[in-house]
Parts: sequence; C-alpha cells; structure tokens
Amino acid sequence: MTKPIVKLNEYNPEWENEFENGRKKIIKAIGDKIAGIEHIGSTSIKGLKAKPIIDIMVGIEDLSNTSILVSPLSEIEFEYVPKPELKDRRFFRKGLWGRGTCHLHICEIHSTEWVEKLLFRNYLRKNPEMVKEYALLKEELATKYKFDRSTYTQQKEPFIVDIIEKAKEV
Repeated sequence: MTKPIVKLNEYNPEWENEFENGRKKIIKAIGDKIAGIEHIGSTSIKGLKAKPIIDIMVGIEDLSNTSILVSPLSEIEFEYVPKPELKDRRFFRKGLWGRGTCHLHICEIHSTEWVEKLLFRNYLRKNPEMVKEYALLKEELATKYKFDRSTYTQQKEPFIVDIIEKAKEV
C-alpha cells in the first residue's frame, strides 16, 4: 500500500468534466436512491490549487440505507471504506490506494454535513479573497505535512469552520 502524500496541483478546468462524468455514472448506478448530488472540495472552486481528487457528495433520504449502495457503486469502481469515526456520512473511494482519483461522500440530504459542505463551497466561489487565503494556507500545510495527509486535513479544519460560520451570517 502506498502512503498518500499531499501534492497540490494548479487548478484544472478539466476537474469539472471529471465531476460530470462521475456524476453521470453514479446516477446510472444508484440514481433512484439519490436526492441530490454535488461537486464539493477544492476541485469544485475555480482557481484553487488542490489535490487532484474529485470530491462528490451524494445526498440520500436515510443514511441507514447505505448498505444497498455498496454493490452497485463497486460495479463502477467505487470502494466502500468503513470509517466508524464518520457518524454523519459514508465514504467511498476510486483509484489506487494512496493515489485515489475520486472520493464519494454519502450523507443525508439537508443534514448538517450536506448544508455545511455547500455553505463552504459556495462562500469560496463568491469570495475570491478567501480563495487566495485558503490557497496560501493549503500550500503552507502541504509543505509542512507532505507525508501526513491526515494532519494536513486536520490543520485546515479551523479555517473551514470559520468560513462556514461566515457563510451562515450571509
């Protein structure tokens, strides 16, 4: 198993097409179970450097029904990764371990998880000065925690929480 490293790439407009392709495949596989589907994460924000991993969020009515999604999603190469620490979402990945190409987050539609991910994304899309600030933070953390993706992610959390709070005030 390859240890994942933190490597940020310049924004790539192709990421939107990759999301669209993934969205279509997911809808074909489990469309009757989906209440919403969104491109989230840094690849969804024009101009932002990012790890080249497309984050897709699928909203469903009841998270306890996730088990029926595992088989059809595996047929389109999404591997379910049990993460007991994630209470409000389920996680699937696509691509080689440590070099994934897509992360699929399944949560209940309109849950806190759903709403906050969209608040964060939409706030950054509307506030280019915050995108620049976030980019600087990510670059600093990517250098400091290149071989520790978990800590890199944890260290971004205060910025993310701050943006979500600002977005709630708007």
